[in-house]
Amino acid sequence: MKRFLFAVSLCACLGTVAAAQSKEELKKTYSDRYDLIVSKLGYDGVGVETVLNQWEQVDSNDAKMLLAGFNYYFTKAQTTSVVVKPQKKYLGTEPVLSLKDSTGTEVYYFQEVSYDDSLFSRAMSYLDRAIAGHPARLDFCFTKATALMSYEKDSPDMALSYLLGLVDKDAGKDVAWEYPGYELGDDFFARSMQEFCFAFFNLGTRSSYEAFRTLSERMLIDNPDNPVFMTNIGSYFLVVSKEYDKALKYYRKALKISPDDYTALKNCVLLARQKKDRKLEKKYLEKFVDVAPEDEKAAAQARLDFLKS
Repeated sequence: MKRFLFAVSLCACLGTVAAAQSKEELKKTYSDRYDLIVSKLGYDGVGVETVLNQWEQVDSNDAKMLLAGFNYYFTKAQTTSVVVKPQKKYLGTEPVLSLKDSTGTEVYYFQEVSYDDSLFSRAMSYLDRAIAGHPARLDFCFTKATALMSYEKDSPDMALSYLLGLVDKDAGKDVAWEYPGYELGDDFFARSMQEFCFAFFNLGTRSSYEAFRTLSERMLIDNPDNPVFMTNIGSYFLVVSKEYDKALKYYRKALKISPDDYTALKNCVLLARQKKDRKLEKKYLEKFVDVAPEDEKAAAQARLDFLKS
């Protein structure tokens, strides 16, 4: 009841001041009121929709208003439920609870977010308008890719397609990317794409692994000397297709450019163990020990000492 009264009084206040303010003043008023409601009630709190409607009437192209509209409908579209799975990890998340069933088998419970299609579509329409009006804003573009991934879950085909489009746009050098709050260095876009590669890999499904490989290969075309994307492809062959010789080929390419690459060295050690190749394992352990963090160094050194004995 208090939330309702707060929203009603806020809307009444907005109506009183509207007539006396200029367009820019009104936009600031609605922006400030929106921030106040969200801070107290969340993105989809009571009164947000009213403020959004009034704000949009003043300026339908205001970037903050469009992002607010996306956040409102994106949040409204979500429904959280608990699903039961036999595996210890589901779509990159840990279980919220695990119990044994009547046979003593461990059962895992995960929180899963589902989306109402019509509300999700409406949310994306706001975001698409924001991107159309501000095509250089990477924060808007990355928000769209992340939203698509969340919506698609185990099969992120639309997210991959959208990201590949961004890569093509970046390769064309016809846009000066912007990301408010960040200074964009030469490697900002590549590092951001690696974050999405990691997200695809972390989902752990056949479709997401393929998206991980496809995006990594595409990035390697424009960044042929980037060891990160070489290592990604090596990891695909190591983890997904179990093609160890192909994996080792990419890891070696990465290590030729970056000899102290932690991920490449660690995965070479794991690969050698999979192949039961003690000589190869010893070779890469000797290098891995030098770059391993403290919580891994002792175990790596002990294994190396064993192989030397």
